[in-house]
Amino acid sequence: MSKQKKIVLAYSGGLDTSVLLSWIKEKHHAEMIAFCADIGQEDELKGLKQKAMKTGASKLYVDDLQAEFARDFIFPMMQAGAIYEGQYYLGTSIARPLIAKRMVEIARKEGATAIAHGATGKGNDQVRFELTCAALAPDLEIIAPWRNEAFRKDFPGRAEMIAYCAEIPVEASAKKPYSSDRNLLHISYEAGILEDPWMDAFAPANKAMFKLSVSPEDAPDKPEFVELEFRQGDCVAVNGKKLDPLGVMRTLNKLGGRHGVGRVDMVENRFVGMKSRGVYETPGGTILHFAHRQIESLTMDREVMHLRDSLVPRYATLVYNGFWYAPERLALQALITESQRNVTGTVRVKLYKGGTYVAGRKSPRSLYNPHIATMEADPTKAYNQDDATGFIRLNGLRLRVNSKVNGVANLSKTVR
Repeated sequence: MSKQKKIVLAYSGGLDTSVLLSWIKEKHHAEMIAFCADIGQEDELKGLKQKAMKTGASKLYVDDLQAEFARDFIFPMMQAGAIYEGQYYLGTSIARPLIAKRMVEIARKEGATAIAHGATGKGNDQVRFELTCAALAPDLEIIAPWRNEAFRKDFPGRAEMIAYCAEIPVEASAKKPYSSDRNLLHISYEAGILEDPWMDAFAPANKAMFKLSVSPEDAPDKPEFVELEFRQGDCVAVNGKKLDPLGVMRTLNKLGGRHGVGRVDMVENRFVGMKSRGVYETPGGTILHFAHRQIESLTMDREVMHLRDSLVPRYATLVYNGFWYAPERLALQALITESQRNVTGTVRVKLYKGGTYVAGRKSPRSLYNPHIATMEADPTKAYNQDDATGFIRLNGLRLRVNSKVNGVANLSKTVR
C-alpha cells in the first residue's frame, strides 16, 4: 500500500482554517498536520487542540516563535525604517515568512510533501507564503484551496463557512463580519463592514473592535514619558530596564495602547493589483519606529541617512510583497546593518492622546555639536562663514548657466 500523503496546514483555529482542514483532508485523502505559530495572538490560541482534532487533524504543533519574531524579523525591519506607502508598519507582512519557514521545517520533520494555507486568491498572503517556500523548499507542493474552483463553489461566502462550522467554537460569526489578524507587532482588520472606505472605523460605535489600544479620546489626559535606549540601531532598554526584543515589544505595546498610539486606517495597494482598505493597531511598533528615527537624526551621517532613506520604499515593498528571503532584501539588510553601527543613545518620547512626541535625545556618538551649530561665535572654529560664499557660488553655477542658455521665463513657465 502506498504511504498516506501528509500535508502541513497553517492553522489558526478561526473560521477559514477550520473549514480548510476538513475540506483538504477529504479531497486529498491526506493526513493533516496542523501548525499554529504563536507570534503574539494571546487569547486566540485557547482551545486550538480541541478544534484541530475535531476537524480532522492527526497532530497539532503550536510553536512559540515570539522571541524569534521580535529578534530576527521585527527588529531588522525597524532598523530599516520600513513603512509601506507611508502608513502601514507591515505587521502581517513580516510575520508570514517566519510562519512559512517553520512550516517548511515541520514538513521536513514529518515527511510531508505539501503545505497548505488559507490565504485567499485575492490577497497578498498567498504570495508571501509561497515565495518563502520557493526560496526555502521549492520541492514542496503548495495547496491553496481558495484558488480551487471547487472550493469556491462549496463556499461562495462566509455564511456558508459559518454554517459548515456551526459546531466548532470559532470567533467569526454573522454578527462579526470582518477579518482580523493579530501578532506581536499589530492587529489588522479588513473585509466585511470595513469594505466601505467611507465608514468611520474609529467611531465610538466600533470601539469594541479594537483590542490593543484605547481610542485617543479615551486615553489619559496626562501625558506619559518613556525612555528608549538604543545600541547599534536596536532598542535594548525601556525606562532604564534592560530588555530583549520580545520584552521591548511587549512593554511598548502596553504603553502605546494605554495612550491610543498607533491606529491607522488606510487604503493600500495590494501586490496582486487591487486596492484594499485595512485598519491597523500598532502601538509598540509606532513608538519604536518613531524613537529609532530620532536617535538616527542625532547619530547617523547625512549621506548614509539619505542613502538608506532612498531605499526605504524599496525595502518596505519587498517585505509587503513577500520577498523576505530574496537576495536583494538580504543585500539591503547588510547595508542597513552597516548604517546602524553608530546608532546608539537614548530617546525620551512623550505619549499623549494617540500622539508620539520627542522630548529629548542624547548619545555618546552624537554628531550634533552645539558649538558648531550655534548662532553665536564658534569657539571650535570648525566652520568659517566666509566659506559659504564660494560654496553657494559653486552650487549655483549650473543654474546660472542654464538660465543664460534657456532663459528665466522658460524656467518659470507653468505646464498645464
